[in-house]
This record gives sequence, structure tokens and C-alpha cells, in this order.
Amino acid sequence: MVSIYDDVIMDHIKNARNYRELPEATRRAEGINPLCGDTFTVYLALDGERIRDAAFQCSCCGISMASASVMTGLVRDRTLEEAASMVSVFTRLVRSPADAGGVDVAADQHAILSVVRASPSRGNCAALAWHTLGAALRGEQSTTLQPDGEPLAQ
Repeated sequence: MVSIYDDVIMDHIKNARNYRELPEATRRAEGINPLCGDTFTVYLALDGERIRDAAFQCSCCGISMASASVMTGLVRDRTLEEAASMVSVFTRLVRSPADAGGVDVAADQHAILSVVRASPSRGNCAALAWHTLGAALRGEQSTTLQPDGEPLAQ
């Protein structure tokens, strides 16, 4: 059996970074993908407008886990505005992963987008953590993905 997960994805699944509760979180959001049942909690500890720490917990599939692991590492030490821009770019690329070639994203993000290119049905899985982060950045407490991968209006 051939796996669509490469070594980068498998490493993030087996050794998820920042998979923990963050007691000092100043923002927290819950996310759910009702189609598959994945659920997320994203925690942010802010120093003013900068993300000092980011963490997550989930009941989710491997690609969701890997995506959240990558995401929390990338947003640490970013401003809220920078992180919001990252959410926008990544969720756009998940909807159209073939466009990732000319966009400046981390190598680990490219690995996730490769999975989505190979199996488009995994797009919502890859995007859920990022949409949940977006909710936390906006100060919202929750988000739910629609079948088209867009969050329901809160």
C-alpha cells in the first residue's frame, strides 16, 4: 500500500510540535469539521500584538495533526497581523494547492499541500487548524467548517 504521507508529514504526526494545553493562553478557539468529526482547540499566549506561544489539542486525523503542528511553529513570535496573513494565504492555497509553487510558504506547508493535491478531499482536514487559529486571532471562541471548507459565519 502506498502512503500519501511523506516523511515530513509522518514526523509531524508522530512527533507533533506544540500539542499541549497552554494554561497561560490569552486567546482560545474551538474548531470542528462536522463532515469528519475532527475537533480542535487552538491556544495563543499574546504579548501585546505578538504571539509569544501557540499550542493545540485535537481529536483528529493525521493530516489535521501535521497541519496544526506546522502552524503553531510558524506563528510563534509573529504579530497578529502577520499570523492572520499566513492564515489567509494557507487556507487559499488549500482550496487551490496547485497555486503553491510561486508562493512563499515553509517547506512543511508544501508537504501538507502536496497531500491535498494528491487527495483533494483532505483539504478541510489540512485547513481546520488554520481556520481555528483565524477565529482565535479575531477573538472568536469557535468556528465550524462548512462542506466547502469555509467557516460558518459566527
